Amino acid sequence: MSALRELKILAFVVVVVGILYWGVEPLAHSVFHPKTAPADFAFSDLEKLPTTGNMENGKVLVNTYCIACHNIEKEGVVNNDVAPSDLIAAYGVLPPDLSNIGAIYESNFLANLIKKPTKTLKMTHKFENEKNPMPFPMTPTPVSDAEIGDMVAYFVSIGDKNLASSVENNKEYTTKLDAINKSDISEENKKKQALALKYHIENKEIFISACTRCHSMKYDNITSSTPSKDIQNYLGAKAPDLSMMIRSKGEETLSKFINDPQKTLENAAMPRVGLNEYSQEKVIKYLESIGDSKKEQRIFVGKILIGFMIIMSIFAYLWKRKIWRDLH
Repeated sequence: MSALRELKILAFVVVVVGILYWGVEPLAHSVFHPKTAPADFAFSDLEKLPTTGNMENGKVLVNTYCIACHNIEKEGVVNNDVAPSDLIAAYGVLPPDLSNIGAIYESNFLANLIKKPTKTLKMTHKFENEKNPMPFPMTPTPVSDAEIGDMVAYFVSIGDKNLASSVENNKEYTTKLDAINKSDISEENKKKQALALKYHIENKEIFISACTRCHSMKYDNITSSTPSKDIQNYLGAKAPDLSMMIRSKGEETLSKFINDPQKTLENAAMPRVGLNEYSQEKVIKYLESIGDSKKEQRIFVGKILIGFMIIMSIFAYLWKRKIWRDLH
């Protein structure tokens, strides 16, 4: 009879847990994490524009229309005539360096950004509307669609090599790589550690290019290039530090939000970023490496703990059965 009673108790517990897990938990999850469309790295809402063309003409056009506000540091194009503080005062945020944008941004997004920046960044709810007719700080570039293709082609042609240069000349990379090469570990381990270091620094460089005009990463000593008060004036909201964002939001939610903030937060202050899928994955991996660096160990320990609890539960049950059998 006791065995039958135990089975009834077990069945009751299973039913209650099942109701909580498959009934209550999904409801709570749907409230805190409303279902949204997956990330769209094709940016299918945008006009299809040329993304290839004459790179040399593109270089001329970029130098004509872009360098008054932007630098292309890796190409030796640096505007020293205007101080960063003056650019921030004029535009609300420090204009990004354009050295590697051809590598990290989706090409058609980049073309549309040149042609219609407010619409492309999904910022019409904050700029160029009836309540706030002020134009977005970045204005449309007065060139033809074909010339936009030339400009994008130029950015793409310099993007990969400039990103690689940023990694190779990163002080953290060169310092740690030197330490690896001087260590007593095997050559095979040196290669593995060097590759992992390069992977991390590339993630970090893409994060810096894409995010640090507004956001800081205090756990890695990275401060936003635009002061917090200017960001708040510019966007109407504070830009949070991202050190623990991966833990608070999760990879899936962050992936959708970075790709299109309006999907998960209507009228969000943050513009659509426009990263290609590869670069966005690198940004999220960097966020994870800083905010959840022990993820793999945590999952591994969790599995061991669950296994231990299962084994101990079996032993406890068998021990209990033996004791009760002896008492009877």
